[in-house]
Amino acid sequence: MHAGRLFTVVGPSGVGKDSLLRAAKAHYPRLHLVRRVITRPTEAGGEDFEGVTQSQFDARLARNGFALHWQAHGLRYGIPSTLHEVLADGRDAVFNGSRAMLPDAQRAFPGLIVIHVTARPEILATRLAARGRETADDIARRLARATLGLPHGLRRVIEIDNSGRFEDGVAALRDALQPASV
Repeated sequence: MHAGRLFTVVGPSGVGKDSLLRAAKAHYPRLHLVRRVITRPTEAGGEDFEGVTQSQFDARLARNGFALHWQAHGLRYGIPSTLHEVLADGRDAVFNGSRAMLPDAQRAFPGLIVIHVTARPEILATRLAARGRETADDIARRLARATLGLPHGLRRVIEIDNSGRFEDGVAALRDALQPASV
């Protein structure tokens, strides 16, 4: 049996990563969507994640409970170490990542495939405002970071512009995740 492939979807806040991932999962039922662990209350919503406190995160980290972990936007994020079992079982997996953590992720998973999702600034601004989680200042900071590129030296990168119709973004992501056996 071959190990599964690992994908990470990265891009600025509001680009539609979680919506695209949910749609791709509906098309590829064997695809494992990694549920991130985040140091924010689960009630904050927006995506399916496990909300934990700083001390819970630290305890899990001390027990080697994460395959990857990073900080962004004043929060800590973790990818559960159970990811190794999923990949060993031959299943493909995908997680919502962060551009800043990509070098560490590629060192830990040399076959990592990066899917970089982008959208025009005015689209991002509208989407961020619509989700109602950030203040106007938060949105301005996120839009300023949206122009940051990817780190140099990444081996496999697929670009998807999600500025247009949602269905087009979903089709592009489905193509990127196309199972190797199909």
